[in-house]
Amino acid sequence: MIYAIISEDVAGSLELRKQTRPAHLERLRILQDEGRLLLAGPHPAVDAEDPGPAGFTGSLIVAEFPSLADAEAWADADPYRQAGVYAQVTVKPFRKVLPS
Repeated sequence: MIYAIISEDVAGSLELRKQTRPAHLERLRILQDEGRLLLAGPHPAVDAEDPGPAGFTGSLIVAEFPSLADAEAWADADPYRQAGVYAQVTVKPFRKVLPS
């Protein structure tokens, strides 16, 4: 099943996010190598590709997991969550309709 992992950053977490990014991306690359990652990326705090010091407000990951519990466990072990970048993480089942 596909799950959406929707994360909201703690205010002022840009420097912590930068420090933790390599470990976060490493875990995403594993999902990608396994063919389970559909998309992943941050939400810029301003309407710009590079938000500069405004930073980010959160992230979205859409990936396949065997169950909701597995997706939640994966999200809980995310380096951003462990480091305190994320204030809140929501994991929801997702049904892809388009593009088909």
